[in-house]
Order: sequence, then structure tokens, then C-alpha cells
Amino acid sequence: VIGSSNTLDVEGKLYLGGLPSDYTAKKLGNVTYSVPGCIEKVNLNNKLLGRESPLSIHAVSSCYAAAQEGTFFDGTGFAALAEDGYKVRSDVIITFQFRTTSQNGVLLGISSAKVDAVGLEIVNGKVLFHVNNGAGRVTATYEPAGAASLCDGKWHKVLANKSKHHMVLTVDGNAVRVENPYVRSTAADTDDPIYVGGYPANVKQNCLTIQDPFHGCMRNLQLIKGQSAEVFDFSESFILLGVFPHSCPGAGQ
Repeated sequence: VIGSSNTLDVEGKLYLGGLPSDYTAKKLGNVTYSVPGCIEKVNLNNKLLGRESPLSIHAVSSCYAAAQEGTFFDGTGFAALAEDGYKVRSDVIITFQFRTTSQNGVLLGISSAKVDAVGLEIVNGKVLFHVNNGAGRVTATYEPAGAASLCDGKWHKVLANKSKHHMVLTVDGNAVRVENPYVRSTAADTDDPIYVGGYPANVKQNCLTIQDPFHGCMRNLQLIKGQSAEVFDFSESFILLGVFPHSCPGAGQ
């Protein structure tokens, strides 16, 4: 569209790739997410824009020579989802894929002010699924057989199923079943957010035994209750520390 004006009546900072959560865009429409990709060679008034010393930076990492689908956790932080709290109660299925080369790391934790909680973690190369319905913590452990490893930098699929006092942990199609001995206690009355890849130092996690942040990639996180499946996009986390959505470095990077 050709008009008579040759100036823009704007002021303030130049935001590249996205906008702060508290920023109100006047003429950009319903913009809610940042650019899930790489940007380079930005020119402003025919001058290359320097990006070495920005006034602020949020959830921005390097571009990868060979990227994969997923979200990268750099081993220093975590993602927090469901700010109003997630209620596990009697039944939930947690499923996602991960890849890592680290022997230890928090995968996911949902807790409460009491003892009720669920948690998933990698400890000494094993995947542990913990559930506490209020009467005591019970654990299902998957240990790879023989020379197989879950910390080989390849993608692995986890499915953790809590159904009342029944527990099934399935990793790459291999199922481990555990019966909770506290059969009268069937519901985990959680009300905390979902913490993925780690959690804040001031938050108690009743179903995690380590504090090591996860270092690697995750994708396709879903929590399923009955016929309802909730798919979580890490870019919608209300806290992101050391977590970079929508792109993972390829193997060997």
C-alpha cells in the first residue's frame, strides 16, 4: 500500500523474535508466541544491527547446524507449566520423549503442600517413576538390559501410567508394573505446577530423589486423564530457565 507518510511515530525498544509477556502490541494482532527459528543479518537504516550486547534477552540460544524437533534443556534450569496447579488425583498418564547423555536428571515433578506427588527422574541411567497417594512413596524402576543405555543421545519414549494404586512404567515399549501396597489410598491430591527438567530450590518435590537439572532434549509431552489428552507446549511455560523451546541441537552438537 502506497501512502504519503514517510516516518513512523514509534518509540521504545526494538524487540526481535518476540515480545515480553506484559507488552501490549497496538497493531500486530493476536501475537502470543515468539519465532521458533533463527534470525540473522538484521539491518536497521541500512546498518547491520549488533546483537552482542542486548538490553535484555529471554529464552534465546545459538542456532544449530543440524536441528531436531523438540525443546533443549541446557542443564541449568527448568520449565514450569500449569501455573494454577495440576491435579493428578486417581488417574493420569504422562508420556513424552527424551534424549540425553547424562546419567542423572529430573524429568518431571508434580507435588503438593502435603506428601501427595508424582515424579519421574533418571538416576544412574535408570528411569524412576514415583507415586505418593498420601500413605507413602512407591517406585517403579526401569533399568535397560545388557549393553543398552538410556543416556546414549538417542530418543527414548516414556509412558508413566498411574491408575489408583496401580502403576505401569513403560520405556521404549518395555513395561514395569508395580502395585501400590497402600490400596485404600488411591488419589494423589496434588495442586502444584508441573515442573519439567528441574525445579526451584524453594519448592519441595515429594516424589523426586535428586535435584540435578535435566541436560538434553524433550518433545511431545502429554498428560492424559480419561479421554482427555493435554498437550503441553514449552513455549507457553510461565517460567523458562535454561530451556529453549522448538529446537534441539542435532546429535553430536
